[in-house]
Amino acid sequence: MESSPQNRIAVIGLGAMGGAMAASLVRAGWHVTGFDPSPDARQRAIDAGAKAVDALGAFDGVAHVVLSLPNAALVRSTVPVLLQHTSLRAIVDTTTSDPATSREMAALAAEQGIAFVDSPVSGGRAGAATGSLSAFVGGTDVAVTVATPVIDALTGGTYQHLGGPGAGNVVKLINNALAAVNLATVGEALAIAEAWGVDPGSAVAGVSAASGASRVSSKMYPDWVLSGTHDSGFTMGLMARDLHLAMDIASEMGEQPALLGAADTLWQRSLAELGSAADFTEIARTVAPAVTDRVAAQPEPAHDERTAQ
Repeated sequence: MESSPQNRIAVIGLGAMGGAMAASLVRAGWHVTGFDPSPDARQRAIDAGAKAVDALGAFDGVAHVVLSLPNAALVRSTVPVLLQHTSLRAIVDTTTSDPATSREMAALAAEQGIAFVDSPVSGGRAGAATGSLSAFVGGTDVAVTVATPVIDALTGGTYQHLGGPGAGNVVKLINNALAAVNLATVGEALAIAEAWGVDPGSAVAGVSAASGASRVSSKMYPDWVLSGTHDSGFTMGLMARDLHLAMDIASEMGEQPALLGAADTLWQRSLAELGSAADFTEIARTVAPAVTDRVAAQPEPAHDERTAQ
């Protein structure tokens, strides 16, 4: 792809997700410049074929920016700096932020004729690396139209425009809240099966073929909990944060969801016990310790010389 202002893009935040998105955009033919306060993160972006700068003000002639930041506060401090770039046409914010921040940033950007779209994503590092994320998109029709080439590049077209500014953040937070509740309830259910002498793997397979099925039962527990790997790449700290943010935005509107509230308390307790760096699937250690202890006690499969050759 020949370099032009329209395919020059900056990625702000080059952590696990942002770095993978930057590399994916490079492979798709975009001319990518990255920024992150970490020199190691910047070097990884360079190794993937991007340019890197050590200051937000150092971008030259980019038309689009992707934000992949840890929190809403950083979005608020970053966007005003970006709006000083006269070549900028659109900001696509993939941060799991809050709807009030997105509405404020969208209004600020619109004053300067720049599109701002909240587009938090799902799909993890694998989806980011392959341009196959799904996105929860909020923004005006005009803003989303301007940002569509970027959203398409990140998702392969797998996204929904859910409403005006902030709508993407609302739906991403309730999505993660539902996943958090389901992770806890599936674990509690499997603990019942274990107590009755039913193999948890068989139990979850049975549930996943019936009306109790969910992605949590069909994928997350078999792949990450019952395997004992707990290596999803998404942390306990991030999931606990997202559930708590969902409770915050509910409270702002006068809603008091009882089940989500109970789950929030449980996740905050697990966060304190297991630490923020634990994999989010390790919630099973809190809600179903008999199941996770059983997995940990299983012997390693015997090494078969015939299959190793």
